[in-house]
Amino acid sequence: MFFVAALRRHPEFRVGMRQMAPQAPGIAAWGLMTGVAMVKSGLSVTESLLMSVLVFAGSSQLASLPLIIAGAPAWVILATGFCVNLRFVVFSLHLRPYLMHLPRRERLVHGYLTADLSYVIFTRRFPQPAQDAAGRRAQEAFLAGNCAVNWASWVGASVVGVALANFIPTHWGLGFAGILCLVGILCSLASTRLRIVSASVAGAAAVVAYTLPLKLNIVVAIAVAVLLCLGLEKHPRLKEAAP
Repeated sequence: MFFVAALRRHPEFRVGMRQMAPQAPGIAAWGLMTGVAMVKSGLSVTESLLMSVLVFAGSSQLASLPLIIAGAPAWVILATGFCVNLRFVVFSLHLRPYLMHLPRRERLVHGYLTADLSYVIFTRRFPQPAQDAAGRRAQEAFLAGNCAVNWASWVGASVVGVALANFIPTHWGLGFAGILCLVGILCSLASTRLRIVSASVAGAAAVVAYTLPLKLNIVVAIAVAVLLCLGLEKHPRLKEAAP
């Protein structure tokens, strides 16, 4: 976040923070639950802290933990993380016109910090890339403020979860709280017909393939949904403009 200091004086930085702030409690609840889950799964405190900061991807972390516990082959763990995070390839392609003017190191940091909700909020405020230097600076400042709140909420709560994992009883139902948080995020992202179809198909496929070992039903669900939606993308009734 070395370049955030140069952007935080821009008015759009504070606007980005304000627009992400209402989402912060849900992100923090999810991060807290993930921090607890990492320690409860057998990872050391150091490993859990490093995973929170370096991986910074809640869905991938939660998907990989059962596989790590089960002693799954490395390729299965990596393939699961890859499939779960495929959506970030789409996000990156969409954000490319907004950020290509920046130095590579800044683009890499934006790529690391940008998550689902920060992407959605940013593209809703700026449907099109700016064509002038001032507009580009405003967009970058907004995204930096947006991502700063998102990152701090997630990592801060994850660290708290790791620190308090041995003091938080499992019967508190943190896993269910995390599921509710994910459902809320899913509902906020299901803003087009094609996205609703993809979520429905993925959910159905995950249930049908539930008996597969090593949580491979997650990989199957993602693959089925992606393949189906790629085929439906050009359908005139389903194809809608991106937010």
